[in-house]
Amino acid sequence: MSAFLIVLVILVVLVGVVAGLFIGPYNALVRLRNTLQEAWRQVDVELNRRYDLIPNLVETVKGYATHEHNTLSDIVALRNQARQMDAGAVPTQERGAVESQLTGAVGNLIAVAEAYPELKADAGFRQLASQLSETEDRIANSRRYYNAVVGDYNTKVESFPSNVSATMFHFEKAAYFQVDDPTMRQTPAVDFGELGYGSGVQRPGAAQTPQIESGQFTNPVTPPQTTATPQPDPGQIKRREPGEGAGTSAS
Repeated sequence: MSAFLIVLVILVVLVGVVAGLFIGPYNALVRLRNTLQEAWRQVDVELNRRYDLIPNLVETVKGYATHEHNTLSDIVALRNQARQMDAGAVPTQERGAVESQLTGAVGNLIAVAEAYPELKADAGFRQLASQLSETEDRIANSRRYYNAVVGDYNTKVESFPSNVSATMFHFEKAAYFQVDDPTMRQTPAVDFGELGYGSGVQRPGAAQTPQIESGQFTNPVTPPQTTATPQPDPGQIKRREPGEGAGTSAS
């Protein structure tokens, strides 16, 4: 084999190694990053839809529930704070925390309407509540897809040999977008007073079990009476003398 062919083979091998370590993983990372950004845009569309619905909801509730001023102010503040964070191609953990609080606040506001019959009967409020519910469902679906893409992308960033290209070309790990209601993470409180069935402990507000007094029965059939066997009086028992018959009475 000539020296030219040897050099050519070496070059081909080097190109293959470079392609395996850099070009292929780099292209895969680029594809995943683009998919990640597209998935986030879908989440962002639904979040902005919620931002647009919240002011109308607040104004509607304000007309009926004047005592909920603090709740309405908190929702407006959270909505404005979240919208100010709507600037990047991918979300941040800080924005996820704010969106989580906003989700809980909107849910609480809709639940507050139960205390205001006129508000519940308002057609505009019912329509807004329905649209917000549908938007929350779309946010949840889009978020699940986005987080799945984040998992694939982060695995690629950390795995060899793609991690070499990720380090060289500054592919950073992406953050998951968590918008969970924090109340769902709380451990439910257990009232141990409800567990006193066998020990005679009665839960407050529960129906009282009627008590049956001695000698009273709900069954119309009279229970059988038990006749006690008479016991002899020790003072009436006379000691039998030796020699007396079994059936002979002592005088």
